[in-house]
Amino acid sequence: MLKEFKDFALKGNLIDIAIGLVMATAFGTITSAFVDGIIMPLVSQIFQVGDMSGLKIVLSPAEMDTAGAVVKPESALLYGNLLSAFLNFIIVALVMF
Repeated sequence: MLKEFKDFALKGNLIDIAIGLVMATAFGTITSAFVDGIIMPLVSQIFQVGDMSGLKIVLSPAEMDTAGAVVKPESALLYGNLLSAFLNFIIVALVMF
């Protein structure tokens, strides 16, 4: 098994995989910036919801004391971030296809 790994690593396949990984990471960053900076503001403007990353379903609201300090933080499902990540995935998958 060690010999097989050594053959694999020295053939250049490992270098090709490493280059592909670095390029995919860079492309993912570009795609994330594109979705967060261009697509999501357009979608939020179309649906008139403001900032899409702030979309959430509140499970239990925050509890405050009389001085305004948070006693118990809010518990919520942040589905706006999920939508953004899903769009990132779809764009990357389409480009890779």
